[in-house]
Amino acid sequence: MSQRQVLQVFEQYQKARTQFVQTVADLAARPQNTETLQNSGVMSLLRPLLLDAVPTIQQTAALALGRLANYNDDLAEAVVKGDILPQLVYSLAEQNRFYKKAAAFVLRAVAKHSPELAQAVVDCGALDALVISLEEFDPGVKEAAAWAIGYIARHNAQLSQAVVDAGVVPLLVLCIQEPEIALKRVAASALSDIAKHSPELAQTVVDTGAIAHLAQMILNPDAKLKRQVFSALSQIAKHSVDVAEMVVEAEIFPAALVCLKDPDEYVQKNVATLIREISKHTPELSQIIVNVGGVAAVIDYLGDSKGNVRLPGIMMLGYVATHSENLAMAVIVSKGVPQLAICLEEEQEDHIKAATAWAFGQIGRHTPEHAKAVAVANVFPKLLNLYLDTESSEDLQVKAKKALKSILQKCTYLPALEPLLYEAPSNILKHIICQFSKVLPHDSKARRLFVTSGGLKKVQEIKAEPGSAIQEYINAINSCYPEEIVRFIHIYMNYKQYHIKIFLN
Repeated sequence: MSQRQVLQVFEQYQKARTQFVQTVADLAARPQNTETLQNSGVMSLLRPLLLDAVPTIQQTAALALGRLANYNDDLAEAVVKGDILPQLVYSLAEQNRFYKKAAAFVLRAVAKHSPELAQAVVDCGALDALVISLEEFDPGVKEAAAWAIGYIARHNAQLSQAVVDAGVVPLLVLCIQEPEIALKRVAASALSDIAKHSPELAQTVVDTGAIAHLAQMILNPDAKLKRQVFSALSQIAKHSVDVAEMVVEAEIFPAALVCLKDPDEYVQKNVATLIREISKHTPELSQIIVNVGGVAAVIDYLGDSKGNVRLPGIMMLGYVATHSENLAMAVIVSKGVPQLAICLEEEQEDHIKAATAWAFGQIGRHTPEHAKAVAVANVFPKLLNLYLDTESSEDLQVKAKKALKSILQKCTYLPALEPLLYEAPSNILKHIICQFSKVLPHDSKARRLFVTSGGLKKVQEIKAEPGSAIQEYINAINSCYPEEIVRFIHIYMNYKQYHIKIFLN
């Protein structure tokens, strides 16, 4: 056999390996093929190809494994059990940039499914290899490494701490300063995933100077980058007053408010989330948001959006209002109450309705003036219906009831209270009767209207336990009128009941 014939055997073997691995990679790109590939033992066949002498075969084998692991945790677990990860990590430090990107893709695909699988990636020494990849010249390798790191960090504080301990954060901050938009996006996302778990992890991100670099990108024309930038700033700001103040001091306002009108709804939502996370901490931070026009901007954004995108804006108004009477009045003056009433009417999801009910409670609980602003928007019947509706979630019922009680206890606007006399259950009714007992003794016009509208008659129909709080309130109301009026109403009621009984018999 000639030398040429011998070499031909090796060439054919190489062609067969190349064809096999390329075909498997193509098949792995389609979800309907994954089960068949797994049942055919594809993992054990791909594993030795990761160490193939031909670089393109190695890269394609890694790509195929990444695609398979990406689909579900069973396939990702098969990668872990097949002892493939140590092989990938070893090769990650040795091979060319194409292989490094493919290997980082596999690590990301395994880590994304669960904390346990992400821990398996950490346990095989992947973080040190990924850190080295972050220092590579090629931006594609950096991007793939940053992506894998983000997927490890997002699960819990323990994994995030492992990422921080590996020295990743300063390198990610360098990555967001690179010119490549895709690398900036992924690095900002990874910083967000690290910062979200605890104040200590957020402080680590802050200490590397990340806020200033993130703040510079808030008006970048790339929508996907802005999503990640605002997400990262939100995850940093949420933990404490100090870091929230640092975010504000980076001079992101009022420029960030422009992004509430961004065509990308995720950008809008993340900006609203950032404003919410800053507003919730202190009255002073909320006042800064009010002063830069943040409340009015958020109310406009609520009018332009629908569904879950509205949620952070609704909560932001609630947080601002909860701090003080003046801040709650700022929400009212900016026409926040009618817009929240529209949200309560339009939204179908219980958790959004619950947040809106809570926000109303925070706005209306301060003074009679605040309560009246909520009352004139015809919110009371809606809150009552949500509380009484058996199909409402438990959380929605609790928040609607709590909001209703807190506003009613301050409300002296009787035209909004009177319709509730006919619908409210006893635990709500006592708060309504209480308010009438406070207002009627001092308002002669209201006393007359209360008689002519049938309100006084309705009060007499209430069956209250002698000595109970509600009976005391009824007595206080009755004492506002001459005895003959109250007696006449009782005679009329008894006469009516008598004739009804005769008619029924």
